Amino acid sequence: MRFLNAYIFRNRKEGFSYGGFEVENGLFSRLFFYPENEKKTASDFVFDGTAGENPLTDENRKDPKAVKALDVVDLGGAYVIPGLIDVHTHGNSRADFSDADYDGLLRMGKYLLSRGITSFAPASMTLPPARLKEIYAVAKRLYEEDPEDSARLLGINMEGPFFSEKRKGAQNAAYLLAPDFQIFQELYEESGGLIRIACVAPELPNALDFIRRASDLCTVSVAHTDADYEQARLAFEAGARQVTHLFNAMPGLHHRNPGVIGAAAERTDVRAELICDGIHVHESAVRVAFQLFPGRLCLISDAARCLGMPDGTYELGGQETFLSGRRLTLKDGTIAASATDLYDCMLNAVSFGIPKEEAIHAATLVPAEAVGREPETGSIEEGKRADFVVCNAALQRQRVYREGRLCES
Repeated sequence: MRFLNAYIFRNRKEGFSYGGFEVENGLFSRLFFYPENEKKTASDFVFDGTAGENPLTDENRKDPKAVKALDVVDLGGAYVIPGLIDVHTHGNSRADFSDADYDGLLRMGKYLLSRGITSFAPASMTLPPARLKEIYAVAKRLYEEDPEDSARLLGINMEGPFFSEKRKGAQNAAYLLAPDFQIFQELYEESGGLIRIACVAPELPNALDFIRRASDLCTVSVAHTDADYEQARLAFEAGARQVTHLFNAMPGLHHRNPGVIGAAAERTDVRAELICDGIHVHESAVRVAFQLFPGRLCLISDAARCLGMPDGTYELGGQETFLSGRRLTLKDGTIAASATDLYDCMLNAVSFGIPKEEAIHAATLVPAEAVGREPETGSIEEGKRADFVVCNAALQRQRVYREGRLCES
């Protein structure tokens, strides 16, 4: 399959280039670029079974037996971006990953795909280890079956239970534990190695040892923490390479105590997640975050089961939450997870003044890196999975493709 005449997203520095690409066996097999005033048609491309495909040449056209039209989609000057990747989402469509329900997880995946989020790593909550095993078994099944009408499951984000009670946010305090590598290892093995992000508060007992050992297996992310600068610095030296939902569930950046934010920002090897729903983080702080973490910001939704649902009462991690508008809170008013999907978070970032190239990068390649899947997805490059979104210049979604196949909306 060949796609022609589109502005194709290259990367955050080069932006978009006009041209086309080919998809073979679900992968981008070739990209080619040409001036936009030289729009192409199917007749510009031929197939020679001996010499291979030769775009934009006259040589093969001289032999009628060698000429064969390929399946061609003319994108008519649309924009093409990689499929988005949400590495921190709890649920949608009244389903939650922590329900340990396969049909619910599949429903989540289908909803995400319809929204241009072609891959995801669902996040569990702070729950007993026995319950987490059940949850992860469901993820393993979806990963192995990989239904084509769902976003692809890339891994698991283990958000809890190794958190500070002071900064627990919407996590259930009844199930908090001190960092325990043995518990993590058992869960990792039960999941078939699908845990790709493990969250921890580095000021807790045994946290640094946990970070050193777990970071050999997955990304360790500093989260739900009251750590000061020195504790955070030691965590990053031990191997932590990410910060979970920057600004939320951690001390703020203070000039005499820069804390987790300061310790992370000064390291070029540390990423930071950011919830860009317009509620968790003020738009000014969004702009600051992109300056603090250039090319290292990972947009996430942190969405709950209320995403895509009307206002009402919804369960989250064993607690009652209340959705009003797009704001989800606990009974005491604490902001819980979000009710905004990642695609809208990306659009929000652009509306807040973030260059669209930076916003796209933060919603595609950086999350792929966070779960160690960047060799196979996260950008439009030869050999990577052909997951992409066709949109207009304002990035408004028009069509979604998974492995080069058009997805039903």
